[in-house]
Amino acid sequence: MPSHRLLDLDSRTWEARLKTNPLLIVPVGALEAHGPHLPLGADQIQAESTAASLADRVDGVIAPTVAYGSCPEARSFPGTVSLSIGDLQRSIEGVLQEFARMGVRRILVLSGHAERGHIAALREAAGETMHAHPGVRIVVLSDYDFVYELRGKESPAADGHAGLMETSRMMFLAPERVGPARPVVPHRGSPFLPGTHSPEEWPESVVGDTRPASAELGGRIQKHVLDRLEATVRELLPA
Repeated sequence: MPSHRLLDLDSRTWEARLKTNPLLIVPVGALEAHGPHLPLGADQIQAESTAASLADRVDGVIAPTVAYGSCPEARSFPGTVSLSIGDLQRSIEGVLQEFARMGVRRILVLSGHAERGHIAALREAAGETMHAHPGVRIVVLSDYDFVYELRGKESPAADGHAGLMETSRMMFLAPERVGPARPVVPHRGSPFLPGTHSPEEWPESVVGDTRPASAELGGRIQKHVLDRLEATVRELLPA
């Protein structure tokens, strides 16, 4: 079977594939602290794994991952690299404009990082690209838009960053990259207060109780994400 990864295709094969109006999936990650148990690249790992499974379902092509994002909330923790919203928007817009220029007409920007400013930058970049190229349709979302639909069902309602569901999902997708620690960290900060949270409000880059995490739960979450993604693509980005 031909590879779904754009990195693996030669120029002439890609030229021929463009004539079939392929769906291009652009994974977006972040380098960000995820507690003492998950890797800094957890967002990228999840976005790439999800993109690969989705491409199998919808016969998509996966662009190289955009590895950095805007992560101001976790910037005080070691390992986090946080771009400004403006820098992220310009970077993503440059990528999207180039794909539009070469003839891609259906694009899914799939982010493994869901912070509000980060997603706003991606959406602004997509909007500018569609304005410049009226024949292009772009959908921007985070896989966590669908993961968090399961709050209050598969996890406590307050579960969040690097918490029960994200830990479980990583145990399913990349178990060799999950450490043994299982932190319990209630997030006491308010989402309505601007700026980063204090160490007293957020002492570790985790929100929730990770002790019940399991690969079995992660598998259920991932299936839900893929089912919702596939339905969204077929509705909003039809061939």
